Amino acid sequence: MDERVIGRSGQWASVVGLGTWQLGADWGDVDDKVALSVLETAAEAGVTFFDTADVYGDGRSEETIASFLRGRPDLHVLVATKMGRRVEQIPGNYILDNFREWNDRSRRNLGVDRVDLVQLHCPPTPVYSSDAVFDALDTLVEEERVAAYGVSVETCAEALTAIARPNVASVQIILNPFRMKPLTEVLPAAREAGVGIIARVPLASGLLSGKYTRDTVFAADDHRTYNRHGEAFDQGETFSGVDYGAGVEAAAEFAALAPEGYTPAQLALRWIIEQDGVTTVIPGARSPEQARANAAAAKLPPLPEETRTAIRELYDRRIKDQVEHRW
Repeated sequence: MDERVIGRSGQWASVVGLGTWQLGADWGDVDDKVALSVLETAAEAGVTFFDTADVYGDGRSEETIASFLRGRPDLHVLVATKMGRRVEQIPGNYILDNFREWNDRSRRNLGVDRVDLVQLHCPPTPVYSSDAVFDALDTLVEEERVAAYGVSVETCAEALTAIARPNVASVQIILNPFRMKPLTEVLPAAREAGVGIIARVPLASGLLSGKYTRDTVFAADDHRTYNRHGEAFDQGETFSGVDYGAGVEAAAEFAALAPEGYTPAQLALRWIIEQDGVTTVIPGARSPEQARANAAAAKLPPLPEETRTAIRELYDRRIKDQVEHRW
């Protein structure tokens, strides 16, 4: 699989990575055997970038990745984790002592001396403007606790603030055919600054797979049940902030745009890969079959221009007014 450099870090990631939130929690139950099989299948398909966080299953996702990689010393996989969501979300908690503590825990969970890439995990907005925060992150690099650092953001404004920081290697942001606002300013700014873009929530929590209807029922412990209106965390993380009923209808239109040989999910992933400035896209997978199909999107032919135009028209007509004013 093709790889791209992660901005200023000099590290490389496959154009399709693997998001591992679902291997920890909040997507219904995934047992250990299936989780390891998902990681194995993704790696065998050429994925060289795993994204996790210390809060996913309270460390379970990090530990599962560590267990898998211990058994596959032949693999070169860059592992990015995130920190900052295990405490009250106030700017005062984003200090060097806490960073060291959180980093110690992640390094234990991952079984490494140095984390490849650590990202602030959607912290309060003022954090992005704090010199002390980024000085502390620089200290983690100087102490060889992390090789590089980036941020995960909710809004385009937060992304632009982070991109202006001289040592930020990457920005992780929601980008998909139902969340196009980052194309306007964020991706151009990242390209100019040499900052990598990690595209998350690429399938709008599965909406863009075209598999759901208004009658689909998700498990009680699935965020697609309990966070549809932002009850637990930012609403934009669930269905990209799109109203579920309207999203199902728009997703049916989107699925009909898939060229021959593409699934709707692969169409969404391919569309993201082709956006200038994207480093990697990180779909999750709850089964080996999903992991294999997601990775295959990297080798599909480029999308026809008429398909790209139709996707934009659908977004402008059905989605844009729901999401652009918020994120």
